[in-house]
Amino acid sequence: MALIKSISGIRGTIGGRSGNGLTPLDVVKFTAAFGQWLRQRNTDKQTVVIGRDGRLSGEMVSKLVTATLQGLGLHVIDLGLSTTPTVELAVTAEGASGGIIITASHNPIQWNALKLLNEAGEFISATDGAEVLAIADDESFDFAEARKLGQYRADTSWLQKHIDLILALPLVDRDAVAARNFRVIIDAVNSTGGIAVPMLLEALGVEKVAKLHCEPTGNFAHNPEPLPENLRDIIKEMEKGNADLGIVVDPDVDRLALICEDGSPFGEEYTLVAVADYVLKRKPGNTVSNLSSTVALRDITQKYAGQHFASAVGEVNVVDMMKEKDAVIGGEGNGGIIYPDLHYGRDALVGIALFLTHLAKSGKSASMLRRTYPNYYISKNKIELTPDIDVDAVLDRIQAKYAKNPINTIDGVKIEFDKEWVHLRKSNTEPIIRIYSESDTLATADHLAGKIINDIREVLAEKR
Repeated sequence: MALIKSISGIRGTIGGRSGNGLTPLDVVKFTAAFGQWLRQRNTDKQTVVIGRDGRLSGEMVSKLVTATLQGLGLHVIDLGLSTTPTVELAVTAEGASGGIIITASHNPIQWNALKLLNEAGEFISATDGAEVLAIADDESFDFAEARKLGQYRADTSWLQKHIDLILALPLVDRDAVAARNFRVIIDAVNSTGGIAVPMLLEALGVEKVAKLHCEPTGNFAHNPEPLPENLRDIIKEMEKGNADLGIVVDPDVDRLALICEDGSPFGEEYTLVAVADYVLKRKPGNTVSNLSSTVALRDITQKYAGQHFASAVGEVNVVDMMKEKDAVIGGEGNGGIIYPDLHYGRDALVGIALFLTHLAKSGKSASMLRRTYPNYYISKNKIELTPDIDVDAVLDRIQAKYAKNPINTIDGVKIEFDKEWVHLRKSNTEPIIRIYSESDTLATADHLAGKIINDIREVLAEKR
């Protein structure tokens, strides 16, 4: 059992003892803390928007969240089965004080989580999160009396409203997409993408759509993280040569992975690169991605005379830097696209619309389009340490060893070697250093990671 409190919300495994998993008591406790924080922050706004993905525990958790918010005197607008970006859009449009998305994103079926949004429909900051956790620790909740309980309203119209907003974007060209007569296969891992993505494709004029794992039962057909090793079913279907594009989303539809017509993965890092290429050609400007994302985005940005900036890992950090640098597009290399002309949140639906427009206007197949971008490969590794090791001291030693190289320390240690880089981050929940490296071949990226791992082992040996 696990319960993790972090910048991305409260997540845990369902069941077990309170405090060791996301039990009903924990759901109520952290929802009450967030609701109390919202009331203190926005005395003139007393409404909270909620929505959930399709996982098995979602309905149970949603009922607990709803009742707790009403018990605080807050009104609830319940979008039901929805997506993370849809809830984000609804918060601002409904003039709500905040929102709660009930989803554990790409985590397996036994997990669920409370993702917490402020009045801007954006994830709360680390500082705000600390305030919420302090309220939870003190259990300083002030519940409403019987005559002042919050009201409840279900609203299932927001997926369509979300799609309408996407189609209204100037850079989304429905006519161009419809004219290409695309044949598309969707893998929505039996969650809410199975509702939202077909709705979007129909609105874009895509008539030939095959659905794979699109029933929102919550019984995930495979590991829900949209990585190539988890996508064998759709890759096998695409290899038959009967479709132009495979579209894969995670359970809450904020990450987008694409499969080319020949069954080859487009590459989750390149979802953002391709969409940025399309956007920057028509609206030049700056871009932002996190420190662990491919430098291919930097190459594309410079092609259009813009500047690329790297933020700390985490959507809230990317969004903060996008605002600071006035970026026209940004996101994370996990297939998360943030397009400010719609909203400041990772949104697979707007990513699909922009990518299909790009693909349609290019006149190319997906694999041909992929070959127009520079090739980089990221190697992901980790080294497990014992709890007694001072991880920060280890990172300081590695930083000192490579002091002559460009180094970024806003989130761990990132060391640049021309167009190669390695990024070391310590885990907040276990004694692990995660090591990401990138080069123009996977073998070179693996070699670079191995070199840094050996450096770390040398530091550890010196300390014994």
